Amino acid sequence: MKNGIVKAWFYKAFNWSVLKTGRWQWIDYLRGIVILLVAFRHSLLGIEHNNITVPAWVDNANTITSSFRMPLFFVLSGIFIKGSMAKRTLGQIIGTKFENLIYPYLIWAFIQVTMQIVLAGSSNTHRTWIDYTYILYQPRDLDQFWYLPALFNASIVYMVLESKLKPAKWVHVVLGVFLYFVSHYFQRISMLSDWMRFYIFFALGAVISDFFFKESSQRFLKSPWPLVLITPVFVLAELFFVSKDESFFLNDNDLVGRIEYLIIALIGCLSMFILAFRLQSWNVLRFLRVIGFHSMYIYVMHVMVAAASRALLMKVFHISNPFVLLIIIIFLAVTIPIIFYNLLINDNILWFLFSYRRKKEAKVPRQQPGQQQPVTKPLPS
Repeated sequence: MKNGIVKAWFYKAFNWSVLKTGRWQWIDYLRGIVILLVAFRHSLLGIEHNNITVPAWVDNANTITSSFRMPLFFVLSGIFIKGSMAKRTLGQIIGTKFENLIYPYLIWAFIQVTMQIVLAGSSNTHRTWIDYTYILYQPRDLDQFWYLPALFNASIVYMVLESKLKPAKWVHVVLGVFLYFVSHYFQRISMLSDWMRFYIFFALGAVISDFFFKESSQRFLKSPWPLVLITPVFVLAELFFVSKDESFFLNDNDLVGRIEYLIIALIGCLSMFILAFRLQSWNVLRFLRVIGFHSMYIYVMHVMVAAASRALLMKVFHISNPFVLLIIIIFLAVTIPIIFYNLLINDNILWFLFSYRRKKEAKVPRQQPGQQQPVTKPLPS
């Protein structure tokens, strides 16, 4: 009886039923991979800021994944934009994007800044009241939160252009390239520069979306050969990337470096797509699908959970081994947001933390609607 209760709690807390739904599995694999890399980065930085030395290869791993981690999120979101536009009016989809991206951004950025101010002695970040103003114009200074307004802005620009002008696909790509190269001129207002820098990846996701949902394409991508062919290209690109300081590729005055970064990022994105299809084909590491399904909630909460976990492990349990800290912090930073969401938000208790409307539709569905391509959250859709 006790085992049955524990099993039922676990099943609900992690929403394990997502593994039985008719979702695109490779999408959740991709989101799971990338959100784990995001949690790894912030957990690692927190440990290093506490003067704990980690091996060089761990730092290199973080540098390597930084080449494609956030571009991949934008590509993924771009893939679903056409499907969303086909089912809703422009006004409806803007409202949905605001509710799914900007509302959680405002709520959770405020919560995180407040906690960092209140718990200043246990935090690596020294916040003051002025940091609240950054929510409106400089989200880059608010840890991970810059991504949400950047995705919202990129989505709005794409949808308005597509609805009003109906340009050819290549126009979005050309615009994206232009915005990528001029974005650094607007860095003092990252609410502008962030979406400009990543619009190219969002646009490419929208342009190539049809390819990834074709049955013939999926058969090819699930076969072993794409992964075999892309792996050496990926390794060479990342070895080149890690051989230089990351700032080299994003130097405002270095055109070649910015071109090289764009190429390396696209190679990394393609490699992760192919890996996700192979994972689906092998049907292994299924926990990545559960993590990917909850990526939005992990994204907004993981920095706070990681900071609290790090303080507890170091100050109470006096753990200083970087590997022990990293493993435990990443585990907690990923699992606690999932449990928190499914037990306290998805059951309409703290619903207002992710939606300004209390309604059944605001809950993460236990099973997706019966369309061939299910609707998914944009994070991080």
